[in-house]
Amino acid sequence: MANVMVKLSVRDLVHADLASCGWAGSDRHLANVGEQLVRAQSGEVDYLAVCAATDIPVAKGGVDYRAKAGVGTLWQLAVHPALQSCGIGTVLVEAAELRIRGRGLRQAELSVEEDNPRARSLYERLGYVAYDRQPDAWEEQAPDGSLRRRETVCTVMRKELA
Repeated sequence: MANVMVKLSVRDLVHADLASCGWAGSDRHLANVGEQLVRAQSGEVDYLAVCAATDIPVAKGGVDYRAKAGVGTLWQLAVHPALQSCGIGTVLVEAAELRIRGRGLRQAELSVEEDNPRARSLYERLGYVAYDRQPDAWEEQAPDGSLRRRETVCTVMRKELA
């Protein structure tokens, strides 16, 4: 197996990117991301894209500054499935942490579904520590277009930023 090096850049996600982000979730999810981009215009959130040389997003995720006072809350983090375990998630989380520090905040938090040990392992490697468990639920779109309620339990993790 050969190693391939790809230069990555991080920038704000924009509405025009949504058409190429079908790998990140359903049409309903991408509509929600579009709503978050409106919030980004007012500064309530940052929404980032990690892009390869083609400037097409291969990862995306947000930082919500309103979810909890004094904390940047990372959410909706996703890496293209074909590119997972290549370090792109690390680039995304570190870029989000940089944005949080840029706002003068010293804590980052995120929630990870308990049935996603791979993501939790990444967050632990990056210095996040579990401190709570919380139920979570949302409407998600099934492949046939119908809506169903997803209920899960998430581990809440925190990192002190230097």
